[in-house]
Amino acid sequence: MKFGKLDRNAVQESYLLAKKAYAGFGVDTDAVIAQMKDFNLSLHCWQGDDCSGFEKGDSISSGGLMATGNFPGKSKTPAQLRADIEAVIKQMPSKKSVNIHAMYSESTDGSPVGRNDITTAHFQNWVDWANKLDIGIDFNHTFFGHEMSKSGYTLSSPDETVRAFWVKHAKLCREIANWIGEQTGKTCANNLWIPDGSKEVPVNRSLYREQLKKSLDEIFAIKYDPKNTIDSLESKLFGIGAESFTSGSHEFYMGYAVKNNIAMTLDMGHFHQTESVPDKLSSIFLYLDKVVFHISRGVRWDSDHAPVLGDEVLALLQEVKRCNAFDKAVVGLDFFDPSVNRLLAWATSSRAVQKAAMIAMLEPTAMLKELEIKGQLGERLAILDELKSMPFAAVWDKLCVESGVAPGHEWIDEINAYTDVTIAQRS
Repeated sequence: MKFGKLDRNAVQESYLLAKKAYAGFGVDTDAVIAQMKDFNLSLHCWQGDDCSGFEKGDSISSGGLMATGNFPGKSKTPAQLRADIEAVIKQMPSKKSVNIHAMYSESTDGSPVGRNDITTAHFQNWVDWANKLDIGIDFNHTFFGHEMSKSGYTLSSPDETVRAFWVKHAKLCREIANWIGEQTGKTCANNLWIPDGSKEVPVNRSLYREQLKKSLDEIFAIKYDPKNTIDSLESKLFGIGAESFTSGSHEFYMGYAVKNNIAMTLDMGHFHQTESVPDKLSSIFLYLDKVVFHISRGVRWDSDHAPVLGDEVLALLQEVKRCNAFDKAVVGLDFFDPSVNRLLAWATSSRAVQKAAMIAMLEPTAMLKELEIKGQLGERLAILDELKSMPFAAVWDKLCVESGVAPGHEWIDEINAYTDVTIAQRS
């Protein structure tokens, strides 16, 4: 099915009407469009290959990760993956970065690269490609899917051989992230997440967290220029095989991050369903200079569904706006879904998060805060509800047209045309 193109004159006419409507709330839509063009979204590479990486060319078989579905056309080589990413970022009207894991290293001779053999040379192709496109690169340590993580513990392992192995890996990742920042001229957010935990409740919780603290102290002993890289710690409530205990809990990392001035990564699927990630931000921003977000959609819990423009994502970006913290937020995606066209899911989620950011920027926050301070809570409630039916889509389409990106649903035809070719080539 073809979806066709939008009439550009209609886009402009709709925008002028929307501009007047928002002006009634004191919002300058032209200024919001300019601000949105500077909003950066980090696109995760693992949606394109179902989190397989290039170490062995196989899917992850351990570590609590599982991609469900077998839609054809999965990228199998670095060149294919980068081509797929390019097809997606062409549909994103704001700035973008690409987020990669250590397991996406590339050897010069095609041989497997060990976790503790990675060097900057193994990521030169990524850097050259990013510089060609004038985009940034974010990085992640890879602690899962490895022989040395099969016990369920890495940095918090009581086994010193295991712990030392992963400390070395983390140190190498920090060196590489710093180099990436130097080479691209764009700050590389370097995220550390471990799958450590146990299926049953441990008796000696303190031992594992003492080991984790010891590891982190060793890993972060060297300080790098924050212009090149920022370190962040990603917590998790529980994982498959670690249902009763995780070493890297939110409380553990919050304390360590604040004490050591390290950023935190908040993955929207890593908390209890009754917890509100947006509610945490006004507290965390008081103490930390940077917060990294991994946005996914948890159906039941941490199922890594592709996020859409819904209440949770919108509330997150609204809270960033209300905390006046867009300069402190590193916003990225984190999901893998091969049950549908990977690129359609990728682009849908990218645009959904960008739309959420734009809707947040369109909010007359100063007016709402003033109403709240004056105790005019009924008026605040009324305005918040009226904003839900404001014509934000007209502003979004205008942003897309100005950025040379397909407005409305046009992008679907472009992604489908690309996918049809790649599926035929890769089958």
